[in-house]
Amino acid sequence: MKTLRETGIGETVRVVRLSGQGAIRRRIMDMGITRGVEVYVRKVAPLGDPIEVTVRGYELSLRKEDASMIEVE
Repeated sequence: MKTLRETGIGETVRVVRLSGQGAIRRRIMDMGITRGVEVYVRKVAPLGDPIEVTVRGYELSLRKEDASMIEVE
């Protein structure tokens, strides 16, 4: 399994699992990233942090640390 952090620009992936715990996991889910949702990677900042994605029709920026907790296929 790869993570959202390892996904390339322009790829659309489906969320398989969230590996975070507690408040971090809850925050990711509150942003609309839940199991089964499609995520499109729009941009990655020059130093790799943050990652800009499109989820459920809106743009969202995620830190690399948070993106590494999201397993995708």
